[in-house]
Amino acid sequence: MRRVVVTGMGAVTPVGNNVNEFWTGLKAGKLGISPIDFFDTEGFKVKVAAKCDINVADYLDKKELRRMSRFMQLGMIAASEAIEQSEIEKGGYEKERIGVLVGSGIGGLLAFETEVLKMDAKKVSPYCIPMLILNMLSGSIAIKYGYKGHCSAVVTACSTGNNAIGDGADLIRYGKLDAVIVGGSEGVLGKTEIAGFANMMALTKSDDPKRASIPFDKERGGFVMGEGAGILVLEEYEAAVKRGANILCEITGYGSTCDAYHLTAPCPDGDGAKRAIEIAIKEAGIEKSEVGYINAHGTGTALNDRIETLAIKSVFGAYSPPVSSTKSMTGHLLGAAGAVEAICCIMAIKDGFLPPTIGYKEFDPECDLDIIPNKGREQKISCALSDSFGFGGHNTALIFQECK
Repeated sequence: MRRVVVTGMGAVTPVGNNVNEFWTGLKAGKLGISPIDFFDTEGFKVKVAAKCDINVADYLDKKELRRMSRFMQLGMIAASEAIEQSEIEKGGYEKERIGVLVGSGIGGLLAFETEVLKMDAKKVSPYCIPMLILNMLSGSIAIKYGYKGHCSAVVTACSTGNNAIGDGADLIRYGKLDAVIVGGSEGVLGKTEIAGFANMMALTKSDDPKRASIPFDKERGGFVMGEGAGILVLEEYEAAVKRGANILCEITGYGSTCDAYHLTAPCPDGDGAKRAIEIAIKEAGIEKSEVGYINAHGTGTALNDRIETLAIKSVFGAYSPPVSSTKSMTGHLLGAAGAVEAICCIMAIKDGFLPPTIGYKEFDPECDLDIIPNKGREQKISCALSDSFGFGGHNTALIFQECK
């Protein structure tokens, strides 16, 4: 199989509006969670969220703003950064050999809410339907840059970002494409969306931003909803080298499984998560001890963190790799989470720094991992793992390695 490398990255997150700001924020332990001030929370159980502090009008023209819902806007901004960094437009690829595979967990639900509230058929936007459909971000990226290869959208809830990266890498490995734009985007911080997650008991009820998203902490009580986007440019290794691309890392392993157990709860024994990690490690052809860092799914829900801990320990045995959940800073970006956390893994390899799990206070014996509490760690690594798990029983794992 052909080798797959990353040559460009773009990010819009609650802790920074580009990759450099995002990574600087993570290293500093910046908290991107704050009280909800974009709607009246009277009567709501949830009082905090992780919103991107960005003026999208600084990045997109009036036509784009009018035609795109929030998740599309954030995704297009991140895609522009990734494509510009990669300089893929100078690579000489045939447009038919470049694809787009960018997903979203929920997509344009916020736009739907906005249009429904108008309660007048004549006032509903003519762009309402395109703003709702999940594939429209991939389509918009392809249209803007003229990419004519495989173009689709992955939807696997909170595993979306990782599945998009892994599936995109496979399209290159098996020779169907030479390059592909991959990732995830989410922009659904609205009343219906937050109430829906809150009423299924998934979100924290803490109104203290510093103790709201506390993965692996004994006092954790749910996740904090966030928004953002992460986009990567993947290329076939030989072609990237030939064109003189700046190679950021190599994707060497991808595991994807299903619990086939429950709509929202993870399988109690962690078997699906365990198998996804094992598949990724086996495909990468590495020893388990070579994994120098894990960016955990680490949502801060009671079940996820305990079962993820069980899965990680089942895979690695006596070896305890450093683990952190950057959701402690960004909140949970849903369909964008895996893609943003993949960027974190790549930056950890490049920078020799492992970001912390902030806000941690109370040890939980059922989450006894090396979670890098509160302060990041200078540590040179050459291999990192990102795992993501989604409603519906979706489990994914990706292996990133220094390209040699």
